[in-house]
Amino acid sequence: MQETMLDEKESIFVFGASGHAKVVIDAIEKQGAFKIAFLIDDNKALWGQDFYGYPVYGGRETLVAESQEILTDRGIVAIGENNIRLKVAEWLVKNGFKLVSVIHPSVQIARGVKVGRGSVIMAGCIINSDAVIGENAIINTAATVDHDCAVGNGVHIAPGSHLCGNVQVGEGSLIGAASVITPGISIGNGVVVGAGSTVIKNVNENEKVVGSPARIVK
Repeated sequence: MQETMLDEKESIFVFGASGHAKVVIDAIEKQGAFKIAFLIDDNKALWGQDFYGYPVYGGRETLVAESQEILTDRGIVAIGENNIRLKVAEWLVKNGFKLVSVIHPSVQIARGVKVGRGSVIMAGCIINSDAVIGENAIINTAATVDHDCAVGNGVHIAPGSHLCGNVQVGEGSLIGAASVITPGISIGNGVVVGAGSTVIKNVNENEKVVGSPARIVK
């Protein structure tokens, strides 16, 4: 049955043609729900080139100028930097495009989990009961998000990081690789948690913390 439906996959575009896009493309291919029609990137040097086997069609203005000719109005933003990813996603929605979410088939998702549009959950992740992942978020390779966590829009949970139960992460925050956020902690908007940190106290908006236990960097 799976093989007979290959041609019926929904076509999407990927916005971004860099290292992070490679991982997103792999997750899309393995998930099997979508067919990548083309890539979009604002770097003119990439236009007309192939990236990971897919043509780079043009930049964002190409999407608008040739919207009647384009095969799909659905896509995902594959840009690692939070601020840029959020701005591109906002622009796409404002211009009538729709965002899809991508979940690698190796991901374990428990009951009651909600994943917002435009988000991607990479290989080996575990998302536990009643966790909420916002829009345009990245839950990167082998990260875990435990029960009743709330991950805001545009957040990046880097590879190997762990959110214990009831953790709140505000919009646009970055949880660095191999970090641990202990139970019940609240992370504000725009926070950067340095790689390998252990956060045992709440972190205010726009602060940067590093270390184990994590301390504010002035």
